[in-house]
Amino acid sequence: MSSETKIEYSKKELPSSFGKAGYTLFAVGLVLVIISYLVDPVRSSFNNLIMLMFLSSIGVGSLFLVAIEYLGGAVWSVPFRRIPEFLGAIIFILPIIAIPVYFNMHDMFHWTHTEDVLSDEILSGKVGYLNIPFFTIRVVVIFLVWMLFYFMLTKRSRLQDQTGDQKLTSSNIKISAIFMPFFAITITIASVDWIMSLEPHWFSTIFGIYYFSGTVLAAIAVVTFLVVYLTEKGLFIKGIKTDHYYSLGALMFAFVNFWAYIAFSQFLLIYYANIPEETYWYLNRWEGGWIVVSLLLIFVHFVVPYFGLVSQPSKTNPKRLKFMAIWLLVAHIVDLYWLIMPTYSPESIPFSWMELGFPLLTFGIMVIVFGIKAKKENLVPIGDPKLKRGLDFRL
Repeated sequence: MSSETKIEYSKKELPSSFGKAGYTLFAVGLVLVIISYLVDPVRSSFNNLIMLMFLSSIGVGSLFLVAIEYLGGAVWSVPFRRIPEFLGAIIFILPIIAIPVYFNMHDMFHWTHTEDVLSDEILSGKVGYLNIPFFTIRVVVIFLVWMLFYFMLTKRSRLQDQTGDQKLTSSNIKISAIFMPFFAITITIASVDWIMSLEPHWFSTIFGIYYFSGTVLAAIAVVTFLVVYLTEKGLFIKGIKTDHYYSLGALMFAFVNFWAYIAFSQFLLIYYANIPEETYWYLNRWEGGWIVVSLLLIFVHFVVPYFGLVSQPSKTNPKRLKFMAIWLLVAHIVDLYWLIMPTYSPESIPFSWMELGFPLLTFGIMVIVFGIKAKKENLVPIGDPKLKRGLDFRL
């Protein structure tokens, strides 16, 4: 029966409400962000850093999903690949988001204070790495590497829509193989530079993997939401079955467990070693009001999504998938908030209208970028030779 499946796709415009929602979120968020910077630029910079790392997760995480499909020779995900390709374009917005943080580094990163570094034995030993010129070089190089690989992968994918040339797939497989080690290195450096160096005395050998697990989970969540949304609106290719939904749900469920495994492993190793240079980072998040966020994170990022996706029916239920996708995106914001904001306010939890503008702006940017890309290009890689096999996919 599957051999009779026909490819039925015609490009349609996204609903006007989609674009309006994006621009409304962007406008309201931008106004709140500007006002918050006028009121408290340091606090706003910490919130801006959360936005930067969240959008980095979606951008480079989506690019990772594209590359891993090519490398793994996956078939089931081919109909959806254009969605992470669109979301990957967020990478080009990241330098703009990073600028306010960069120019407020002196108020955020202790290692930028030369006089304190020279009088600190630990920090003086890290000065070869933690210095502004080298930091700047790393940031610029990382952004350029991400942009370069995004351009190379998506250019061939778009060209394949016109030619159907299977050699373009082979080229992207080779590019993906080259991208993977660069991805592993750059995402680790980015997480260490922007997040871990906020408290430069602390260190963790698996912090890069921790950020990676949340990054990929957030990217999968956005892709899942958009696949279900577009299918329900009749804008996506016909032939999407519960088997496809199950695969997306199973992938989210897998990375929920992977994130929990890495998070617990990092905590357990530090707890067991009981070295003051390591334990203080967790103690700061277990005292005062931060204990509430620490406990909340366990439930929001693991317990609820685990039981929300553990059963087979839950992985094939479109409404459940959309809800859990949104839930996991909020959980990722909570995770980044827990990682970053204790440096700004170690004694209490800062939360007011100033924290609301940045998430609104974040989601507004995501919707606008996707809408612009969807208007110009096909939502489905119609020239990919594996597309029909992807639609025929059955568990």
